[in-house]
Amino acid sequence: MKKRVAIITGGAQGIGKVTAARLVAEGWQAIILDVDAEAGREAASEIEGLQFLPCDVSREEDVKSSVKEVISQYGRIGGLVNNAGFGINKPIAELTLEEWNRVIGANLTGAFLCGKYCAPHLKESRGAIVNIASTRAYMSEPDTEAYSASKGGILALTHALAMSLGPEVRVNSISPGWIDVTGHQKSSERKAIA
Repeated sequence: MKKRVAIITGGAQGIGKVTAARLVAEGWQAIILDVDAEAGREAASEIEGLQFLPCDVSREEDVKSSVKEVISQYGRIGGLVNNAGFGINKPIAELTLEEWNRVIGANLTGAFLCGKYCAPHLKESRGAIVNIASTRAYMSEPDTEAYSASKGGILALTHALAMSLGPEVRVNSISPGWIDVTGHQKSSERKAIA
């Protein structure tokens, strides 16, 4: 029996890494897409059966080539976890447009691009998308405009994709609150914190 295949964006550290490890433990072939090559290689070496592909999900060509590579290797995609994301927290008067665009690009545009290029394969497999939003989508903290806007956008993107891709593809989101992921960061970062 062929393994089910899942892509996890931002899967080299934190929530994405734990998600990838769980999928591998449940018999999936998990492929993490991450912009941090050091963390990606380390995660793949720590979790037997995990594959890492370097990818900046805010760049369309990166996403297209990563999805193409997964299809070339495995012939199918059954799951997509859009987890990639980060925040730049600073007063709005100091937040530059470039910083705003970087956060929106990674957190929201990345989910759109991955959904777009995985959709035909997910329809074929009757697969699922899980988008990682945040409690910031519902209640913000000071100086989190870009991150909060991106996570609110994830909620809207989720229900739009659910309407557009269903019933063949299930699309849901979850909104984690504060989670301590220091134990699931790359080793160089864990050493810096310790």
